[in-house]
Amino acid sequence: MLDWIQLHFARRPMWMNALMLFCLYMAFIYSPFDLFVKPVAVDEEVWFGVRFHGSAAKLLAVPHWAIYAAGAYGFWQLRSWMWPWASIYAGQVAIAFFVWPLLYVGGFGGFVSAIVGGGLFALLTRRLWNTREFFQGDQAPLAERYGGGTAVVTGASAGIGAAFARALAEHGLDLLLVARRKERLDELAGALEKQHGVSVSVAALDLAAPAGQQALIDATEDLDVSMLVNNAGVGYSGRFDGQDPERLFALVQLNCAAPLALTAALLPRLRERGRGAVIFTGSVAGKQPLPLHAAYAASKAFDNLLGEALWGELQGTGVDVLVLEPGTTDTEFQDVAGEIPHSGQTADEVVETALRSLGHRPSVVSGWFAWLRTNAGTRLLPRSWLVLVAKRVMERQTPDHLR
Repeated sequence: MLDWIQLHFARRPMWMNALMLFCLYMAFIYSPFDLFVKPVAVDEEVWFGVRFHGSAAKLLAVPHWAIYAAGAYGFWQLRSWMWPWASIYAGQVAIAFFVWPLLYVGGFGGFVSAIVGGGLFALLTRRLWNTREFFQGDQAPLAERYGGGTAVVTGASAGIGAAFARALAEHGLDLLLVARRKERLDELAGALEKQHGVSVSVAALDLAAPAGQQALIDATEDLDVSMLVNNAGVGYSGRFDGQDPERLFALVQLNCAAPLALTAALLPRLRERGRGAVIFTGSVAGKQPLPLHAAYAASKAFDNLLGEALWGELQGTGVDVLVLEPGTTDTEFQDVAGEIPHSGQTADEVVETALRSLGHRPSVVSGWFAWLRTNAGTRLLPRSWLVLVAKRVMERQTPDHLR
């Protein structure tokens, strides 16, 4: 645990870590006390150096809490939106420290306090303004981070898998693309080789069959594999008792057995290299039971938990593991699953989230609304309510004849 903390604190300079800890204190200790414990009559808030009292102070404490909570998260994750907003808020504090002593202290002492306090926060404002690179994510190409090599991407013929292939080629990695539809793989491989100058090979295999899983493992024997993207998957909408048992068994093979077999075969090689990455495309569906998508949700729970456990096991080995948990995504998945079409994120947006998070956390939910809906439901509702609410949501996405 200490090694993990040291690793993540090393991503920022010490003064920025101090700001992050201050934001944590303000968000989880001081502001809750201010909002829920301090009497209204004695409450006081300051904005731009102007004091507010009573009910107005209580009301203005809410945006203060939101700012510090966002600051703690933004500093920890080095999110891009922290620039320029961190420096803008620090500028507001600089104005407050300058105005406050002049309005409420006065005299020579107030003047000195205004110059010193305002000046110090003006310097902090400038410092934050000049540190834009800290909030742009890890800019090193993945080929550099993981020592070149080949990225194996399953389910690469469309959707999230194809988006992964495009993004990894842009990062300079050679590719082995895997899916059943060879013509699509060949078309994508040719485009990526031409556009990015990387080497792209394809393997037209059915990973729902153990023979296909073994054939892919055999195909990697002569490759310097640096990344494995376990993306291939399928889901089927509708009542469980209306499903074809053979098709459900193939779902479990593709969604669970294939990533398990591929990771088990390639992970020892990644550890021996001393650096590399494994990505599992899980799902927010795996966060909870999902009526009318029961087998799919259960299979994605397997992927979610397997990936997060491996993230814990592999700390300090140089091998990064990430579970990507998309919500609704605009891909072929809905057509194959037999769902009523509904809008979601693009595959490129989902992959961008994944690559930004790789090496920094065990799992990531793509999209703030998906994150909010998932966490609010699983953490606030009783389990029985959660299942019934999920059923109502899925009924709106499931054709009548499949319910």
